[in-house]
Amino acid sequence: MSEEKRKILDTTANPAPLGLAAFGMTTVLLNLHNAGLFNLGTMILGMGIFYGGIAQVIAGIMEWKKGNTFGTIAFTSYGLFWLSLVALLVMPKEMGAKNDNAAIVAYFIMWGVFTLCLFFGTLKATRAMQFIFASLTVLFFMLAISTITGNAVITTITGIEGVICGLSSIYTAAALVLNEVFGKVVLPVGPVK
Repeated sequence: MSEEKRKILDTTANPAPLGLAAFGMTTVLLNLHNAGLFNLGTMILGMGIFYGGIAQVIAGIMEWKKGNTFGTIAFTSYGLFWLSLVALLVMPKEMGAKNDNAAIVAYFIMWGVFTLCLFFGTLKATRAMQFIFASLTVLFFMLAISTITGNAVITTITGIEGVICGLSSIYTAAALVLNEVFGKVVLPVGPVK
């Protein structure tokens, strides 16, 4: 007796634009602060919790449903990064504790190492994804250097680099949506390897 095989088509939406937009917009806003354009306030913290954090975790869970391990790990991890970063910024004030600079440096370095590992996974993806992960790797290490030195110029340069990283993620999100909606390449993301 032969076993009948059924192919189930995945008709769910692509969650990547949500994750990329959430990451990109939150990254741009935080790094506009790092570049010195405004103070760290509830706008950035709120974005970090709800859009950068929760929306990316949701996108990661949706990627899991689609069977995309890379998307699951990336979006869920960076969503939790944003939630943990907001906790690191808010909890010391609420608990009367003080952040240890060396610990924050270690935090950024570990995220940089993690991002570098994921960058290698993008070598089979589009040029846009490669740029996002390469620039994010650089951003985490620059954040570590900025934290170590406390140098305002380095912090401003880090902010500018972070804005570029965030804008590249927003661009990629827009490209994925518009290219799907119009059924053709409206915004190029580069070839898939």
